[in-house]
Amino acid sequence: MQIINKESKSYVTWVLLAVTIGVFIVESVVGGSQNYQTLLLMGAKTNNLVQAGQWWRLITPIFLHIGIFHIFMNGFTLLYVGQILEPMVGHWRFFVIYMLSGIMGNLASFAFGANNVISAGASTSLFGMFAAFLALGLIYRENRFLRELGKSFLGLIAINLLMDLTMSGIDIWGHIGGAVGGLLLGYALGLPKISRPKMIFRILAILVAIAISYYMYAKGMIVYG
Repeated sequence: MQIINKESKSYVTWVLLAVTIGVFIVESVVGGSQNYQTLLLMGAKTNNLVQAGQWWRLITPIFLHIGIFHIFMNGFTLLYVGQILEPMVGHWRFFVIYMLSGIMGNLASFAFGANNVISAGASTSLFGMFAAFLALGLIYRENRFLRELGKSFLGLIAINLLMDLTMSGIDIWGHIGGAVGGLLLGYALGLPKISRPKMIFRILAILVAIAISYYMYAKGMIVYG
């Protein structure tokens, strides 16, 4: 079983990081990365605007960050973890996991999070990356490396979620949604050139991801008087 292609470069990881840093520079120039109006202008998620039809605010927050510490931590995590995951699953699988788990995280925040706040950050996608390792560990349990890697990232997810409960200003629902998305997408995509899991289970994982996403979107679109 091929796990890491040493000749594969982490092109997508570097492109995502470059775009994220570029967006942060624009934020800073336009009005500041911690300025409420600037964040809204750049596409931060706030429930009432998504309910008003601005659906792209479920995507754009992945590339926005609030403050230098925020982007530093998320950027470092993206670079470090991405250079492990991308060579394992391949470029397009990595991109799909990163983007769609990020969107599922924002959908969870939209459905279950507070209505009167804005949210931004790549952490929804990062939790999806963490959970993708868990999925690979579950699929290929006979491989000790993947099994132990999955356990390590499961622990990382648990520790971070426990920390979320003790900290203010953290969108825990976004993190949970991103992790659920990454787990399902990791299971659906698996490793390249390996016929496991079976196609029926891949399709089932995709259908579950779609069903959960639709439910969260529909729930978030309910406007309470």
